[in-house]
Formats: sequence, structure tokens, C-alpha cells
Amino acid sequence: MLRILTAGESHGKSLAGIIEGFPSNVAINIDEIHQDLARRQQGYGRGGRMKIEQDRIEILSGVRDGKTLGSPIAFLIRNKDYENWESYMDPMEADTETKKVTNPRPGHADLIGALKYGFEDVRNVLERSSARETAVRVAAGSFVKQLLKNFQIQSAVHVTAIGEIAVNEKPRSFEEIWEAEDSPVRCVDPVIGQRMMETIDAAKKEGDSLGGIFEIYIQGLPVGLGSYVQWDRKLDAKLAYALMSIQAIKGVEFGYGFKNAQKPGSQVHDEIFYEKEKGIYRVTNHAGGIEGGMTNGQPIVIRCAMKPIPTLCKPLRTIDIQTGEAVEASVERSDTCAVPAASVVGEMAALTVIGEEFIRKFGGDSLEEMRQRWKDCKSI
Repeated sequence: MLRILTAGESHGKSLAGIIEGFPSNVAINIDEIHQDLARRQQGYGRGGRMKIEQDRIEILSGVRDGKTLGSPIAFLIRNKDYENWESYMDPMEADTETKKVTNPRPGHADLIGALKYGFEDVRNVLERSSARETAVRVAAGSFVKQLLKNFQIQSAVHVTAIGEIAVNEKPRSFEEIWEAEDSPVRCVDPVIGQRMMETIDAAKKEGDSLGGIFEIYIQGLPVGLGSYVQWDRKLDAKLAYALMSIQAIKGVEFGYGFKNAQKPGSQVHDEIFYEKEKGIYRVTNHAGGIEGGMTNGQPIVIRCAMKPIPTLCKPLRTIDIQTGEAVEASVERSDTCAVPAASVVGEMAALTVIGEEFIRKFGGDSLEEMRQRWKDCKSI
């Protein structure tokens, strides 16, 4: 079973990741991992920290001479900003007063985390609950992405809405979505993309933040990843779990999930056809590539809704957890809008789940074993 563990604080020494259950003999291009990490750091509306970090991974184990060994893969992503925070974040002798936070931000893990774990300093919560943690998940997902490339599985992501500015929903080609990588907001429509940037500028001027929606596309999947036989083996359930675990993601749908709920079944379900030359096929993909918790051979289409970031330069009202008096929420360095960055995190989180199910279905300790079982399955 493929499993990802993450560790580290936002301003700590480093972030750390462990990948367990990864097959051997998969060629790893570290530059591709760095490219995905850079994609996560890009996007109009990001804050000043992105100019500091320029994330790179340091592989500690599980890879030799550019190929995986089948043993746990461990890696670090060092926080360059730690040199400015060392006295406050040292694991053994930290100054816990100078950067102490007692005024939790509405919409963040601050208050509940402090109550749950018994902290008087909210910094103990915000350092770990920060979206900085997603750098590890992107790196881990990039490993999985390189595994899946051996089986012609590809992914793409684009932003469909920022605030109230949105592109028209319609089926997109992978080529069109990949071209959105050149957009500062990862939008397929240059005109709408410009309007998105303008609304981000307006929010920044007001000290506010913006959320939005992004779509993930994954193509080349075999039929039958996931299962209907038990509730916790359904692929859409696993994908929703992984995507909802990303900071600020508050909604996930597959295909036209919410719109389908407003239509009669005759307009929703993807009819099935057969031709000798083409085999079984569909002409629509309203289900987003998943039926009964399993891939049906069509591209997976997932749409994720991200709420506005809770850290505002014009802070909201809150209380001081030590005195109970009314105060303004703390202000940490943050972004005005992180939807383009979150889309990359979502893409990698989704690929990680696909990788887990792919390994579950085709098994094997090595890439060669897995490839043979995949070929046998396709020939049936």
C-alpha cells in the first residue's frame, strides 16, 4: 500500500516526507520534482515568502543512481526562512514569548487547535496547520506522477474561477489545459485571466483575500481502479478525502456533480455504445470518469472549491485566548489568493490516490512486475 507521511513546521528547519510502498526500478528525474514544486509556488496573488524559498528536495533514502529501491523514500525540503526564525523555532531552546500569538484567526485552525492540544500560544498550531506543509505533498505526488507516466497516465489542472470571475464550464482538451500553465492565474481564457488578476489586485488593496475553483483532469486510466464492494474502497471517496485534506478546500465534485443534482436522469447519465473498431465508448462524461466508485475509462474530472485564505491584512474580529477581551486577529505573512497554487497541490494529491489504487490493482515489488500485470490486464 502506498502511504505518504509529512512532518515539519512552516518556519521550522525543514519539511520532511516519507513515501512507503513505492515500487523499485522507477527512474526519478529530480528536476521534474523541482518543476512541480516551482509550479506550486507560482500564481498571481502569492505572498512575499515565495521569493524566499524556491523549494528544492534533498533525497535521503530509497533512491540510488536515479532509480527507486522499493524501500521507503525519505526527503527534506529545507526552509530558507528558518535563519530568520531560528531563535523562535529552535526545537530545544526557543524564545516562546517574542512571536507568541494569542489572537486566533477566524476560519483557521488556530482557536480549535489551541483548545484541543492545550496550547496558550497559537503559534504551536499555525506553524503545522499552515499550507506550507503542502510542499511535501507536491513532492510526493511528483514521485507518483513519474511512476504513472510509465503507464501513459497524464494529468492537467486549470483554474475556472477566482472570486466571482469565472470561465464558462465546458469540456476542455488536455492541450488547452496544459497551455494554461503559461497564465499567471492558470486560466485557459486570457481575457478572463486578466479579469481574475484585476480582482486579486482589488482584494489586495482592500486587505482582503479571495478563493476560487480549479479543475483536475487525469487521462489514460484503466477501467476498474477503486471498487464498489466496500464503502472505503470507492475511488471517488478516496479522492474526495485527499482533496478535502488540503488547507482551505471546502468542496469537491466529480464531473458536473452539483449541476447533475438539478437535472433529470435522462440528461445526466452517460449512455453506453459499442462498435467493433472502437469497443465500448461514451459520447459524454457527465460522471467525471467514475461510476460506482470505479474508473470507467474516461478522463477523471474533479472540481475543487477553495475558500478565501483566513489571514487578512485588514484583520477580522476575534478574542485574546488568555484574557477573553475583544481584539483583532493576528496577521501572518500570507497570500491574497492561492487558488493557482492550490490547483497544483490538488493535482498531486489526486495523482497520489491514483497511484495508490494503481499499485493496489496491479501489484508487484518492481516496475517490471507492475508493467507486466498491466499489459496482461489490457490484453484481456
